[in-house]
Amino acid sequence: MSALRKNTEFSAEEREWLTLVERKRVLVVVHTLAYGKRLVDVLSLLEADFRVHVVFTAPPHAFGDEVPRYLQGLGGVVLPWDEAVQMTFDLALAAGPRGVEKISAPLITLPHGAGYLKRLVSGPYSGVAGLRRQDLLPGGQLPAAVVVPHHAELADLERHCPEALPLAHVVGDPVYDRIAASLPLRAEYRQALGLSDGEKLVVVVSTWGALSSFGRIEALLPRLITELPAGQFRSVLLVHPNVWSGHGSWQVRSWLAGCARLGIALVPPEADWRSVLIAADWIIGDHGSVTLYGTLTGVPILLASSPEREINLASPAAALAATAPALSPSYPLVGQLHYTAAEYRRDEHAVIASRITSEPGRFNRNMRRLMYRLMGLGQPAHEPETAPVPVPPSLDTWARQRGEVRA
Repeated sequence: MSALRKNTEFSAEEREWLTLVERKRVLVVVHTLAYGKRLVDVLSLLEADFRVHVVFTAPPHAFGDEVPRYLQGLGGVVLPWDEAVQMTFDLALAAGPRGVEKISAPLITLPHGAGYLKRLVSGPYSGVAGLRRQDLLPGGQLPAAVVVPHHAELADLERHCPEALPLAHVVGDPVYDRIAASLPLRAEYRQALGLSDGEKLVVVVSTWGALSSFGRIEALLPRLITELPAGQFRSVLLVHPNVWSGHGSWQVRSWLAGCARLGIALVPPEADWRSVLIAADWIIGDHGSVTLYGTLTGVPILLASSPEREINLASPAAALAATAPALSPSYPLVGQLHYTAAEYRRDEHAVIASRITSEPGRFNRNMRRLMYRLMGLGQPAHEPETAPVPVPPSLDTWARQRGEVRA
């Protein structure tokens, strides 16, 4: 059992096992792999501060199967959920609402994607995901702060949950800022992926759900295999972690194993997908966050799926759905890619990208200020860095990983 226990202060016995005591304790609540990857960007703002001790916990969640392995890879202290909810912390961070009302700490909630793109149109909890009352007031309780990426979200908060409006802080978007900082490294990422001169990279992006690109993957995969000439094109699949968690890693790899020998790579769910997106020549996507972040890259986007009934009509995803060409089942894929490139207008995509954040390049500054204020600490006396994303492994490495599935 961890030396961090259920009481607010350390006991004499617990002090014996810890080297650094009397630190501010920060709890990171990781429901799913997608949430965890978002929160890791935030945790970089606490690095090298000996006044702060970060621990993790994983509440029960339908898409939480990949979380324990991910947290183990991070190397952090992981508290069992039933233990964490009996403790007191100086700050808690969460990118999802389930169960967080049980935590004793000033809680910051933040979106796990590019704002609030999706709406649920059926069932008892219909509405825009992230803006419903149960999202903003988990368990009927207000958090200490609600982080939003754009000033436009304030009007949505006022309409959907006015109680949350006084707690809202417009801080920006960490993924937007990391991608923007990484764009100058595009050639380095392409070299690391193993792309040869003149070889074009088609990145197929999917959110999760029946109306996502992956929900139609049986129709799209044969076209990638048969219509993109080898030696001229490479393909890579970016599939939402919820697909992996919902169906299981073995099943996803099994479904896609037949493509491995043809060199179509599948990015693992724990990997950093942003370098792959930046390296793309075309993006084939849907109504998810990763496709929307693709508007930053300066390459054409072709939509394989954009279901109007699942898109928040006030979001930039709706603007992208009205701007990007739609994939047709009856015309050659290469011709559609070239048409999309010819019709691409960088300025149109820049307008859509500007709706992701109204604080471009300032997420780290704004978020660090908020966290330290809630902890009652002064910020470190240096500018927070927005680091480029790491260089990826080669596409062949990922393609071979897919080939490991055997009957």
